Parts: sequence; C-alpha cells; structure tokens
Amino acid sequence: MRCLLIVVLSACIAPSALAAEAPTAPPATQALLYEIGTAPSAARIEADVRKLVSFGTRHTLSDTKSDTRGIGAARRWIHAEFERISAQCGGCLEVIDVSGTISGEARIPEPTEVVSVLAIQRGTADPGRYVIMSGDIDSRVSDVMDATSDSPGANDNASGVAGTLEAARILSKHKFPGSIVYAALSGEEQGLFGGRIVAEKAKADGWRIEAVLNNDMIGNIAGLNGVVDNSTARVFAEGTRVTEMPDEARQRRFTGGEVDSPSRNLARYIDRMADLYVPNLDVMMVYRLDRFGRGGHHRPFNDLGYPAVRVMETNENYHRQHQDLRTETDSQGQRIAYGDVIEGVDFDYVAKLTALNAVSLAGMASAPPPPAGVTIEGAVTADTMLKWTRAPKAQAPGLAGYRIYWRLTTEPQWSHSRYVGDVAQHTLENVVIDNYFFGVSAVGKDGSESPVVFPGAAGSFGGYGTTRD
Repeated sequence: MRCLLIVVLSACIAPSALAAEAPTAPPATQALLYEIGTAPSAARIEADVRKLVSFGTRHTLSDTKSDTRGIGAARRWIHAEFERISAQCGGCLEVIDVSGTISGEARIPEPTEVVSVLAIQRGTADPGRYVIMSGDIDSRVSDVMDATSDSPGANDNASGVAGTLEAARILSKHKFPGSIVYAALSGEEQGLFGGRIVAEKAKADGWRIEAVLNNDMIGNIAGLNGVVDNSTARVFAEGTRVTEMPDEARQRRFTGGEVDSPSRNLARYIDRMADLYVPNLDVMMVYRLDRFGRGGHHRPFNDLGYPAVRVMETNENYHRQHQDLRTETDSQGQRIAYGDVIEGVDFDYVAKLTALNAVSLAGMASAPPPPAGVTIEGAVTADTMLKWTRAPKAQAPGLAGYRIYWRLTTEPQWSHSRYVGDVAQHTLENVVIDNYFFGVSAVGKDGSESPVVFPGAAGSFGGYGTTRD
C-alpha cells in the first residue's frame, strides 16, 4: 500500500506576507444596532394603531374634510405626528405631502386626490442615496368601493403605519451618511396609486434608492391555519427585474442572476440583520414578488427598477382582511368574528418587526453605498476575479474597504466571504467561477456594510450618481 505524505511548511511564510494577503476587517457588528434592535415600544405602537382606528374608516374615497373621520383626518394626523417627531430632533425631518389626482380607474372612477405623507431624514454625506420604510394609510371592507362603513384597518394597515412612525422616533435620534425616508402611502387598496405617485416622484427627482421596505400587515400572530407564531416574519422579493432589457436577459442566461436581483440581495441583508440584532426573530425569505397572485406598495418601486421588498407577518388570518364587521355561524356551528379590529393585533410583535426595519434602515444608511460597476471573469481558469468602482470619497467618508462573498448556486444565503480591503478588484485563487455565485459589498470603518451586489446588470443597485441631492 502506498502512502502520500503532505508536509506544510507554515514556518517558511513570513508574517508580513500573511498580513498583506489578509487585510484587517472592521468590527463585525455595530453597538448602535444592538440598541436599535430592542428600542421599539409596543405601548407607543399601540397608541398609534388605536388613533388610526379611531378615524372610523380610512378608505381612499372617504371624507377628506372632517377632522375626526376619514382618510383626510388620518393623513393630517400622520403629518402632524411626523412634525412632532421632527421637533424633538431639532427639525431633522422634512415632512411633505406627495399627491396626485387619479380618475377613470375601476376603483377610483371620479377625480380623487391621493395624498401620501413622507418624512425625509437627510443624510450627512450622501443625501442623494435613500432607504425607505413604508406603510399604507388606507383601509377597506368587503366591498372595495364602500367608503362609508366602519373599516378599522387595525392590522391592514395601521400596524405598518404605526411601525413606520416608531422607526422615525428611534432613528431620528441619530445621524447617518445616507438618507432615510419614512412613508405613509395612500391608495393601496384602490390600486397601489400612492406608491406609484411617490416612485415616479423619486425617479423624476433623481433619487438613488438603495432599498424600499414596504410593511403591510405586521401585527397578526394567529393564522387561519391554526399556527400561532410571534418569532418569524416573511420578506417577499422579486427575482429578475421587470425592467430587464433583452440584451441583459441574454447575458444572464449564461452568467446567472435569476435569484440575485438587488431585491433578493436586499432580502438576504434583512435576514442577516434579524439574525444579528433582533432577539427571537427569524426571517423567511420568499422568492416571489408578493403572496400568490397578490400585490403591495413595493411593486410600483419594482416596476421602475428599484430594489424593494414586502415585510409582513408569517401567518395571516383572512377573516380579518377586507371584511365587513360582522359575526357569522359556520357549518360546524362555531361563531366567527369577521373584521380587521384592534383585538387582532399583537403589539409586541409589531414592535419586533419594527425593530427589523429599523436595524436594516440604520445599517444601510450607515454603510457606504453598494459597489457600482461590479464585473466578474474567470472562465476556463481556476481563479475568479471581481472588479468594481470605488465610491467617491465625499459620498463614503467612512469607507474601510470591500468584502467578496460567494455561495453554492443552490444555497439561499451567502456562506463564504473574504474582506479584501480598500481595493477595486480582487482575485480568488482556486475558487472556480463555474461552481458558485459571487458578490461584493462595501464595508464601513464602524462595521456597517451594504447589501451584497451580484455582478452585472442582473444584480446592480445602480451607480453612485453625484453628491448633489
């Protein structure tokens, strides 16, 4: 029998050579994010949900003149609440109404002003880069055109708006290089019009949107399937961009990227933030634009090519969605209460999902912008080379360097990584390009990190633009 003897002469390698090959990485986590991960208050969230429910109905076509009932009263209260939060941080939020008139639609036949409320926290170094958290103001009952009946909308979607307000209270106490937008969007139940109007404004104004986190129903823990679960959340993320061009699709056929759109890598980022900073919360990534055949307010942003996902509860109760307030007896003689009432909201759970949003927003706004111009090569070689464009210093004053990631093509999350320092390219020796998917992230000196960017058009988060807002 033959034996193979392998001798490793590690003593022959100079320490300086080892140091040159492995730059020192910044700290792996941020102390601030641990604080933010437990900061949301269930009591404050409950107060906000109860206030929104008190307006009776928030239907898009409901009363806009009353100060106590209807969509007009609700959005004016949200605007005032954002202003109050801003006053507590010395005017750090720019609160604006973004509106458009919709008519001739199946669910909005007559001219109707759809008004959303935005609170913008400008970044200190890169104000033209935005991360957005949103919730929907409006509510509905069984008949989508019924604008007068009581429609509490406690979970759908006072919970999302309350979470957005609470995130603003927490994050406005801090400053970040990138901008954060807290958005209460209207017209969702009538056709996603509020999101469309805001997305079109963002595009017209040249916003570099890194992420949209749409929160739609984040308060129910007892599903119609009998499962009670307060420790998981779903993040829905589309695959290939709907804006992909034919030549980009041809390239993707040979290089991959079907599961590495910026929205998918945004979902992976959120999943990682939950693991690191939010106690007792696990993210279920769902590889779909939204629930089967359904839609939400992240879609108008996806339609324009922006990275956007839906964050929501894992188990839904359909008796409490889009239902008239009533009680009926089923075929087994059981009494069933229908309607989206406040008793169906678990406020501790809303606080937990709010924390997930807050740490994700803070992490991205703290970090340098995602790498631009990422390319990859290495066909018919044993090595893989990645290149990218460094961010302008003015936009990334805290940049430490870059990290390369890779994973097996069947793995859902990035499993291998290497910090490579402040360079614009790196070669992974003896890592065969054919066997893995690859990506690059930007790393801050404080340990903050951008989402991972897959090479080519399929995974691009966009360019750096300019330092002008």
